[in-house]
Amino acid sequence: MSDSEDLFKYVEEIADQARRRVQALTGAREAPPTDAAPDVFTRHGTGRVDPDSIRSASDLAPYIDHTLLKPEARQEDVVKVAEEARQHGFATVCVNSSHVATVARILAGSSTVPIAVVGFPLGAALSSAKAFEAREAIEAGAREIDMVVNIGALKAKDHTLVFTDIAAVVKASSPLPVKVILETALLSDEEKVFACLLSKAAGAAFVKTSTGFSSGGATVEDVSLMRAMVGEDVGVKASGGIRSSEDAMNMLRAGANRLGASASVAIVTGQVSTAKY
Repeated sequence: MSDSEDLFKYVEEIADQARRRVQALTGAREAPPTDAAPDVFTRHGTGRVDPDSIRSASDLAPYIDHTLLKPEARQEDVVKVAEEARQHGFATVCVNSSHVATVARILAGSSTVPIAVVGFPLGAALSSAKAFEAREAIEAGAREIDMVVNIGALKAKDHTLVFTDIAAVVKASSPLPVKVILETALLSDEEKVFACLLSKAAGAAFVKTSTGFSSGGATVEDVSLMRAMVGEDVGVKASGGIRSSEDAMNMLRAGANRLGASASVAIVTGQVSTAKY
């Protein structure tokens, strides 16, 4: 049997597992596991967070990826976001790859690390281009990679392409963690299940809801479904539309263990952001 035939067989096994999971939903979203350990969080940890450990809005900071992905972002905007992240102790700063070096310089010596997005925001680039961007971003100082899944391939049920696309970025980024952005607003529940299981099989460290640039962001229902699909050994990042500490807590209760937000400062200071992004 050829390597391509072996790959096809492997991906089909994953697809069969996904189909069984979809059938098990029986028209309703699967409830998240209730036996999750609350104390498994580390910076790159994957398990769910114990909500009782969050005693104030500022306690949310270690779970937040402080984000600036606007195409019009200027150097001074990037510097401001990186300085905010360092001040508040956010987990990371998530930026486009061209800004990684600036962020890495400002965060040097702190516990906050840079993230680069790859294939952002459409996910439609060649796998080789995504892998190249990941390598370049890591060379510039990125310590995590957030890639966008090939949404068109997922909707076309081209599961082999979805899998190999993710695997290419995982390989290029190794040993650093890769998060796979599903863009849940564009997917059916069935497609979300397939995306989660293919991401996990391809070696992703996290699945992530949204880019923040599509028709919708994170929902409690989607986060709950994603956690149920990946279990406790893959992380879940909720991103898009999180503007308050209440929003953040709702996502953690649903099973997220990382939060992507541009309103991070408002979240950890008990305010509500009214910004569209």
